[in-house]
Amino acid sequence: MKGLFNYDGPIMSGMSRIADLICLNIITIICCIPIITAGAALTALHYMTIKMVRHEECYIVKGYFKSFKENFKQATIIWVILLVAVLVIWGDFHILNLGIISLPKAFSVIIMAVGFLFMMMAIYTFPVLARFENTIRHTFKNAFFMSILNLPRTLLVIVIYALPFVIILTAPVLMPIVFLGGLSIPVYLASYMFVKIFKKFEPQEEVIEENEISGEQSDTI
Repeated sequence: MKGLFNYDGPIMSGMSRIADLICLNIITIICCIPIITAGAALTALHYMTIKMVRHEECYIVKGYFKSFKENFKQATIIWVILLVAVLVIWGDFHILNLGIISLPKAFSVIIMAVGFLFMMMAIYTFPVLARFENTIRHTFKNAFFMSILNLPRTLLVIVIYALPFVIILTAPVLMPIVFLGGLSIPVYLASYMFVKIFKKFEPQEEVIEENEISGEQSDTI
């Protein structure tokens, strides 16, 4: 029973993890306020949550801003491209709904399908950027194919990301809790999916190194 409250025990470790996620959430919200920096902020958030899931030691604030700085240029360009694409898709769908242009209803279905595929790709874009060094074009390309090839996990990630919005709409009284972890907690949970998916695309040397480490740990035990 005493072991539960040890520094390395499950309760203290869980509380420490929650504190880290709250810290990440607040930092990310602050860094997203200028709007233009949101891409780098979301990339840094994924960078840290993936590290946490992989049990890689890293100072929360220091590691966050390390990724923020290193990926700022690419993340900002990607963010602007995503925003423009969202505006175009939303504008097209809005115009069709208003009946400004007389087109078959099939076009609305096509735009919705394109919008859904775009959302799937967008969900993977910042995690891919946080984990892999690549060009912007290949980041989009890899994000798209990963989302398609891992469709069940992609759909689960969409559900996880939708939960804060559902909570806000159905229980506004929980808004302070969403503010403290509405970004970081869903991203942290989704990172378990991303880590499994990315393992297939990581360099073989890294996978071998991880297996050796786990083997040494089992020998020690």
